[in-house]
Amino acid sequence: MPKPTKGPRLGGGPAHERLLLANLAAALFTHKSIKTTETKAKRMRPLTERLITFAKRGDLHARRRVLAVIGDKNVVHELFTEIAPLMAEREGGYTRITKLGFRKGDNAPMVQIELVLEPVVAKKKAAPKSSAKAEAPAAAAPAEDEVVEETPAEETAAEESTEAAAEETTEAPEAEAAADADEAPAAEAEEKDAK
Repeated sequence: MPKPTKGPRLGGGPAHERLLLANLAAALFTHKSIKTTETKAKRMRPLTERLITFAKRGDLHARRRVLAVIGDKNVVHELFTEIAPLMAEREGGYTRITKLGFRKGDNAPMVQIELVLEPVVAKKKAAPKSSAKAEAPAAAAPAEDEVVEETPAEETAAEESTEAAAEETTEAPEAEAAADADEAPAAEAEEKDAK
């Protein structure tokens, strides 16, 4: 007897389990959303995501691999022509499981598993703190250029002279502070040598 797979057993033998999961995946591809037990949905998710990955490849070998799992050619055709192009930008997470509550008869936890067909929204990548500081002045500079372009030529000359004067005044205290900082350790070193 072959070694059973990890996770909950879905009743019957391995062949029955394989067919059960294949039929659930075919139903998911046909209807885009199905209602089943939580255990079956969790066991089906890796299978369906692997089949969608094959469909995204789109070559003949991938089609035959999917056809070996799902025997229905119409479902495979729908997977490759309709579902795979919608998932082209998505790098994983093709399915969504939503809990629905418990079944009335046997109190089994029920879920709805559906294909995530919404377009992917690109997230802004969080930059490290050091590069974020470097980007902030760079981002401010183009904004100032835009303001300069909108103002008449006489006003821009006046603004440039005021900005230059402001830069000189801000640089002077910084230079003095740096010079004071350099002199303080030297003075402390001389006092230690005198002792």
